[in-house]
Amino acid sequence: MTLRLMAVHAHPDDESSKGAASYAYYVAQGVQVMIVSCTGGERGDILNEAIDELPLARRDLAGLRRREMARAAAVLGVQHRWLGYRDSGMPREDGTVPALSFADIPVEVSGGVLVGLVREFRPQVLIGYDEQGGYPHPDHIRAHEVAKLAFERAGDPAAYPEAGPAWQVSKLYYDEIFNGPRITALIDGVRERDPQSPLLASMEEIFSWRGERPSLATTHVNVAAYFETRDAALRAHASQVAPDGPFFLWPLEVQREYWPYEDYRLAASRVATTDPEDDLFAGIVEDEA
Repeated sequence: MTLRLMAVHAHPDDESSKGAASYAYYVAQGVQVMIVSCTGGERGDILNEAIDELPLARRDLAGLRRREMARAAAVLGVQHRWLGYRDSGMPREDGTVPALSFADIPVEVSGGVLVGLVREFRPQVLIGYDEQGGYPHPDHIRAHEVAKLAFERAGDPAAYPEAGPAWQVSKLYYDEIFNGPRITALIDGVRERDPQSPLLASMEEIFSWRGERPSLATTHVNVAAYFETRDAALRAHASQVAPDGPFFLWPLEVQREYWPYEDYRLAASRVATTDPEDDLFAGIVEDEA
């Protein structure tokens, strides 16, 4: 049986900031991993102007982000597919998004497209965002909705019969990587190693509000050996990530000692498992797929 994992993300670069070490870890274990980017990130900003491809970024940001996504996928060793929708951007003052952008498309439509990818790839594990999308960007919320719909309907032969033979996903997870206990542990780790560290003020300013966020994680995967791979994948999205940006503040040795995990919430399971877990495939019987 070939184990397969599919992760659904809103924009290119989300896969590298949320779960990349897990994907690299499972690829190294022989698992087939597919990343689905729901949009092309067309309405993103150039967050790092110190890039060689700045003229292309200014002329064709969507084209550059496709190149960057290909580079990140190569770093992680994953397969990648585009769901095919346009970035919605942040809501206007009246709460609306542009017509025909991802968040404007009925979830029954875009969810059906994801059902087709699930039935084609046949993952046992599906990862999405939580009910708030991780943060309230319209595309993140819609990415949560399409992943949940695909988990519920991909195994129903009466749903979307044009999308191929039914395939029942065994487990649905939500990303809980930016949880309070993790952020608190990492800040404490830096403080314990060097109470005068100049990093502390920046860390606390940027991340301490996460410390108040309760953790709903059920599953803690030790992926410390792949933090460098995660960071390399994130740096592949050069137009979106400054080299000295907040994602790279934490010293790797602190991360490995104080929180060597990426964390997930088991949202639904069709197999018996334990709580807590240390493996996204816990409870999945290796039988003929």
